Amino acid sequence: MKNSKPTPSARAEPETDCQLCPRLVAFRRENQHEHPDWFNGAVPSFGQDDAQLLIVGLAPGLRGANRTGRPFTGDYAGDLLYSTLIEFGYASGSYQAASNDGLELKNCMITNAVRCLPPQNKPIGVEINNCSNFLISRIASLPNLRAVVALGKIAHDSVVRSYRQKLTLHKFRHGAIHLLSPVTLHDSYHCSRYNTNTRRLTEDMFRDVFRGVSQALGNDLAPR
Repeated sequence: MKNSKPTPSARAEPETDCQLCPRLVAFRRENQHEHPDWFNGAVPSFGQDDAQLLIVGLAPGLRGANRTGRPFTGDYAGDLLYSTLIEFGYASGSYQAASNDGLELKNCMITNAVRCLPPQNKPIGVEINNCSNFLISRIASLPNLRAVVALGKIAHDSVVRSYRQKLTLHKFRHGAIHLLSPVTLHDSYHCSRYNTNTRRLTEDMFRDVFRGVSQALGNDLAPR
């Protein structure tokens, strides 16, 4: 497969008060009125600019990143994600569900396919498309990128499209690994409370995904 690394077509991070999606802007304003002390904006990526690993989620959660301003921070999805990253050596410190908890990512960055909170956590197609240039530019800005973890199908599809590959050739399936030259894409069900409560995703299943990532990156410190 030829090198299909995305080329930047926009800035990698939107303005906090991004105006691209009218529905999301209206919802943001509702939350700014109800919760004026929350972040309530387009959530920036979190992590290292020289990272080999990029984790792509769906969108900020209402009481998670939309409140705290850091991806996967403040809700259950973050509890599972950050504990797993610490376990596998991709984060250090103590996760306290707050953006000022001092936790640091190591060789890792986290972003979302959609940067603003969508109603009912369900972005629509035009919103995903509007945000795609930020993901393309974010991927292109990481010179050492070798692996991507997609949390859920929307994140998976967004990453595949960023690499200008056909979705029919790279279908989402938990635990699947796709070669998107020059990186490997690792699929996981989203680490939401719903998926873990219904046992669609177990902690062991989630760890297995990161075990595969660690093997791809040659991380000898990863737990067996």
